[in-house]
Amino acid sequence: MNISNSLTLLRILLVPVVVIFLIQGYYFNALVVFSFCGITDALDGFLARILTQQTTLGAYLDPLADKTLIITCFLTLSILGHIPGWLAVIVVSRDAIILGGVLTLMIVEISCEIQPAFISKVTTTLQIFTIFFALVSQCIPGDFERTWLTYLYWLTALFTIISGLNYISMGIKFINKEPS
Repeated sequence: MNISNSLTLLRILLVPVVVIFLIQGYYFNALVVFSFCGITDALDGFLARILTQQTTLGAYLDPLADKTLIITCFLTLSILGHIPGWLAVIVVSRDAIILGGVLTLMIVEISCEIQPAFISKVTTTLQIFTIFFALVSQCIPGDFERTWLTYLYWLTALFTIISGLNYISMGIKFINKEPS
């Protein structure tokens, strides 16, 4: 177990903490822990590269930690009415479709190595910003300007859909390349 993998495991362990703070209405605390998770995400990747400690375990744990945090935050914030339910459905559905596609490829024994496309990195960034600013909007007293937050929701939805379609297209290409 190296430093990078330890930070990733810490992020996974902090997901329930964020959810508990959200459920209890401690939005500032949730924002702090969520931000800490973001910092450790950047830090674990940086440390893995500079210390040459990239591992197979880390390659699986890092996206698992990211998706666990993003999905639980979207679901919880949606249930609490702080982000639109339709957006949470789009985000969760995309990841379920991707997971289903990967499992299908494994079942039919098609080997593939899926590298995240640029659009997927933009999508993840937008999803993180959406959660971050939804939390910020709960921390600021008074009438927080929500118009731009609505634009962020739609932009996040658009990129999430495009990214999902990109993954579906890649999966179809993997299937069509495999000899019968």
